[in-house]
Amino acid sequence: MVRPERRKKSDLVAVALLAVGVLVAGTVVWWGSDARATSSRTAPSGPVAPEAPTSVPPSLAELWRAPSGATTSPVVVGPTVVTAHGGEVVGHDPLTGDVRWRYSRDLDLCTVGAAWDRALAVYRKSRNCSEVTALDGTTGERAAQRNTDAELGTRLLSDGVHVTATGGELVEVWRSDLVRTLQYGEVPAIVNPNKQPRPECSYGSFAVASNRIGVVEHCPAEQTDRFTVLRPNPKESDQPEQLWTTLTAGKNARVVAMSGELVAVALPHPARLTILDSGGRQIAEHPLPVPDSELTGDPAGRVVPTTMGTSAIYWFTGSRTVALAPTDLRPLWTVENTLGTGTVLAGRLVLPVPGGLAVHDAASGARLGVLPVDRAGHTGPVSVTSLGPVLVEQRGDTVVALR
Repeated sequence: MVRPERRKKSDLVAVALLAVGVLVAGTVVWWGSDARATSSRTAPSGPVAPEAPTSVPPSLAELWRAPSGATTSPVVVGPTVVTAHGGEVVGHDPLTGDVRWRYSRDLDLCTVGAAWDRALAVYRKSRNCSEVTALDGTTGERAAQRNTDAELGTRLLSDGVHVTATGGELVEVWRSDLVRTLQYGEVPAIVNPNKQPRPECSYGSFAVASNRIGVVEHCPAEQTDRFTVLRPNPKESDQPEQLWTTLTAGKNARVVAMSGELVAVALPHPARLTILDSGGRQIAEHPLPVPDSELTGDPAGRVVPTTMGTSAIYWFTGSRTVALAPTDLRPLWTVENTLGTGTVLAGRLVLPVPGGLAVHDAASGARLGVLPVDRAGHTGPVSVTSLGPVLVEQRGDTVVALR
C-alpha cells in the first residue's frame, strides 16, 4: 500500500499565497471593472400604460418633474416615462413620478432614446459616445449591450426595426440585438478601405422610414448639397448600399420627412419644400411661410423636429408648426408662434405655445382653445408627448408631467 504523500509546510504556504494572489487579482479587476461602476435597480413586470382619454381636459396641473439633461424630448417606453441625467437613467410612473427602476454608471450619458419597447442609454467614454445599453421599459432590466463609434451630440432615430445614431462624419445603425448593421462615413480603424462612397463629405440632417435612411451630405467638391437614401442593413456593415443619391436644388438643404417613397427637403432663399420621388427626381415644390433664418444651417442634433399624427406630419421650424400631408408631403397649414411640434391627445393636436398648450383640430389646424400652463419663466422650445391622460413636456433640462 502506497502511503499518501506528506505535504510540507512550505507547500501549504505556497498554496495559501497563491489563493490570496488570485483573490487580490480578482478584487483589483472588479474594482476597475464596469460592473463595479454600474448600479441597477429593476422593477416587477406588472405595470401597464394608463388608458388614453376620450377628450382633452378643460385644464391642466403639474403632477411631477425630474431632471433630464441627456434628452431633448420626453422619452416614453411602454408604460414608463424615462428621464436621463448625468449618468443615471430612471423609469417613472407617469401619474405619480415614482421611480419604478433605475440604472446608473460612473459615465456621462450622451443621449437616451426609445426603440423595441426598450430605453437605449448611450454613454460617453473617452472621445465619443462609445457604449450603449438597452433597458426594458417596464422593468429596467438590461438586455443587449455594445461598444459603438457614435459621435458626441448623436441623436437616435428609430424606424421600428433599426436605430440610426446620427453624426456629422459617421453614422451607425443597429438592429434590436444591438448588432451593428451599417457604418457610413469616416470609419475609424478601417480594415477594408475604399468601401465608403464619399468619406470626405459631412452630414447635415437625417430622417428615417421603413427600411430607409435619408441623409443630407455636404461635399466639398459639389456646388449644392447632396441627398442620399441608404439601406439600413446591407450585406456588409462597412459597405453601404445606396438606394439612390442626388444633388439638391441648393445649399442649406435639410430633410424634413420621408413617407412611402417620397422625401421632403426644405431649402432657404426662397423658403421652399421640395418633394423627391423614389429615384431622387424633384416632382413638386411648395413655398413655405417660414423665415429663411430658420432653414439656414443644420438643425440641432442634425434632426428636424417632427411628430407623426394620423392626419398629418407636424414639423416645428423654430417659430411655427407646419402640417404636411402624409401621402404627398405637401404643406397643409401653418400655426405661428409655437414652441414645438406638439402631440396628439384624444384626437386633437396639442401644441406648446407661450403660456400654455393650444388645442387644434388635427386635420384642419383650427384652434379650439388654450390650456394655460405656467412654465416658470422658461421661454425656449418645448417638446411634448403623451402617455395615457398625461402630457409630458421637456423644457430645457427638465421633464414635467401634466394632467
